Amino acid sequence: MNFFEGVFPSFIGSLEKLKYLDLSGSYFVGVIPPNLGNLSRLLYLDLSTLYRDNPIETDLQWLATLSSLKYLNLEGVNLTKTTSYWLPAINMLPSLVELRLPSCSLSMLPLTLPSINFTSLSVLDLSDNKFNSTIPPWLFNLTKLEMLDFEFNRLTGKLPDSLGYLKSLRYLNLSSNLLEGSIPKSIGNLTSLEEFNLETNQMSGIIPESLGELSSLVSLDIYDNTWEGAITKAHFAKLGGLRKVSIGNYVRNIPLVFNISSDWIPPFKLRYLETASCQLGPKFPTWLRNQTQLTMVVLYSARISGTIPDWFLQLDLQLDGLEFVDNQLSGRVPNSFRFSYDSFVDLSSNRFEGPLPLWSSNISRLYLRDNLFSGPIPHNIGQVMPNLTYLDISTNSLSGSIPLFLGNLSQLEAILISNNLFSGEVPHFWNNMPSLFCIELSNNSLSGTIPRSLGSLTSLEFLGLSSNNFSGEVPSLKNCTHLRILDLGDNKFSGPIPASIGESMPNLQILSLRSNSFTGSIPLKLCGLSALHILDFSHNNLSGNIPHCIGNLSYLKSESTDYYSYDYSGRFELVSKGRVFVYDYGSILYLVTSVDLSDNKLSGEIPIELTSLIKLGTLNLSMNHLTGNIPANIGNLESIETLDLSLNKLSGSIPQSMVNLTFLNHLNLSYNNLSGKIPTSNQFQTFVDPSIYEGNPGLSSCPLPIVCQDNEEAPQVPSGDGGEDDDSKLEKLQFVISLVIGFCAGFWGVFGTLAMKRSWRYAYFHFLDKVKDAVLYFVSAIGTYLQKRS
Repeated sequence: MNFFEGVFPSFIGSLEKLKYLDLSGSYFVGVIPPNLGNLSRLLYLDLSTLYRDNPIETDLQWLATLSSLKYLNLEGVNLTKTTSYWLPAINMLPSLVELRLPSCSLSMLPLTLPSINFTSLSVLDLSDNKFNSTIPPWLFNLTKLEMLDFEFNRLTGKLPDSLGYLKSLRYLNLSSNLLEGSIPKSIGNLTSLEEFNLETNQMSGIIPESLGELSSLVSLDIYDNTWEGAITKAHFAKLGGLRKVSIGNYVRNIPLVFNISSDWIPPFKLRYLETASCQLGPKFPTWLRNQTQLTMVVLYSARISGTIPDWFLQLDLQLDGLEFVDNQLSGRVPNSFRFSYDSFVDLSSNRFEGPLPLWSSNISRLYLRDNLFSGPIPHNIGQVMPNLTYLDISTNSLSGSIPLFLGNLSQLEAILISNNLFSGEVPHFWNNMPSLFCIELSNNSLSGTIPRSLGSLTSLEFLGLSSNNFSGEVPSLKNCTHLRILDLGDNKFSGPIPASIGESMPNLQILSLRSNSFTGSIPLKLCGLSALHILDFSHNNLSGNIPHCIGNLSYLKSESTDYYSYDYSGRFELVSKGRVFVYDYGSILYLVTSVDLSDNKLSGEIPIELTSLIKLGTLNLSMNHLTGNIPANIGNLESIETLDLSLNKLSGSIPQSMVNLTFLNHLNLSYNNLSGKIPTSNQFQTFVDPSIYEGNPGLSSCPLPIVCQDNEEAPQVPSGDGGEDDDSKLEKLQFVISLVIGFCAGFWGVFGTLAMKRSWRYAYFHFLDKVKDAVLYFVSAIGTYLQKRS
């Protein structure tokens, strides 16, 4: 390893007898000089760099004279200028044994070569480039390849059967591409293969049993694909050296089933086992009985029920990680598991009960969310597990107060205790946790004021305190400059909205203060929140005008398709389309855009600047005191799906531009002073519910006239020329055309068939004769009866 920096030394090209050149780890700028081609005796050349932003670049024409070169490593060197002919340049190196070109910005992978000269190649590393083609056929002529690495590209297509030609392969990494189809049966020919990695592709289908022929296999990673069918013991028949298995995906459908008998004894001793969305249940897999060397066990969504068996505890494993997420495991969790340093436990989404389990100080991440744990947080958690960095015990039945000794977890980065039964005030221990980036305390019965010590957390990104009984004013959070999500909804906060939210939180993306008692006006400083995509101030006592600068919310007015994703646990409630939606932060919440100012005391006109928020999906201004007209260019809100302006004092007509809102599916304009005609084209043809428009006596011409007949009188048409407008004439013309078409269809539907088919014509007139006879008989009988009565 070297640490040279500056311009690439050009004098190296004069060292004609040089055989070994290693400048790896350097930071050069500029261009690698072409005079390196003078080094005709060079066998080993390593110019790789550890810096991805290293500006050094080159073409490869100078490689032509390095006919003796056996090792070439240009990792991180920018080869953009040579991307179209890098392979022909390499093809002039017949002695080459190892070629490493990862992270070189290559984009073109030629599919054909007239001839192949570098057939001695045993190592080919082209990972982390931009290749977007299929796997080229010439690759399978490199029969001496022992290592092939295409990780982090965009390779497409299927794995061909010719993969089986590479019988010398020991390491095959095709992860993080766009490959499709299944694994070819010829995979069984690669009996020297030790590592096989297809992780994160788009592959599917049945896994061939020929996989069980890979007698040298140590690591099998085919995770994050969509496999189906059954895994049997034939898939592991000769895999005695297997140490790692990673298979499945996290989409929660179960297309892959482990069809293995309970008395099967595997030929291998695994150290790493990861299965996701693979059915191993309903019972805990008994074939793990002899897996005494396991250090990582992940059984995610495996449809396992019952309790953790005693025999699994008796394996006495020393674990780096234990994950039994999304199963139906129940009972109490034993405290006898042993863990290595910096390990994690995730038992989320099961039916475990009893008190919270405590293990060793080696655990750094503990996830016990969505279970049936009860009782208080153990008083000695800070002593038993002082190295916790992530604690998630949300969605259980835990009770009591938040213990003061949680403040001893000085390394904590995230604490999630939402959806429990905690009560009392929040302790003032936050100064002891400088690394906290996530605090989620929502949906409890916590009370009192927000501790001012929360404002000292300079790393805080997420603060969720919603659905509690907090009161008082919100303390200053101006030091929380990295805050992305602030949810204080459904509490009893009062006083003004702190202007510091807009002044010191430039990264804020979600701001919810709904259902509190905030007063005063909306701070103008909030208009500077350039990343905001959800703003909810509904159900407060805010007054004054809606700021005109609301049109400055740049994310909502941008045509950019960039989105901010969330990797937090927990849920966020949002009212849209008249009902409450609950989003997981890890789901599509980052796509949701909303401004909700409903149920306040806001007055004045709707600012025209608001119509520039073209990315806005929900706009709710209902239950205020807004006056004036609906902005004429409200049709600019091209992404709007929900628009609620009800219960205000708006006047004027419904703007014609609203017919351009083609995504609009929920509309409420009721109880205003609107007048004039309701638009009838595009989306408005579907808005026929009278409750959308009720309370506006001046509105007329509903999309379906029968809907509005109780609310309006039929218009009087004056006589003489001009008595009918164009719309009326068009409606009459449409009625006449419909009547003619209906008559023709009915006439020819009956008489046309009779004219063309003799048997139907005969049956029809025979039927008429019978009807005529029956009518005459009935009339005759009635006449006879009346004569007798007289």
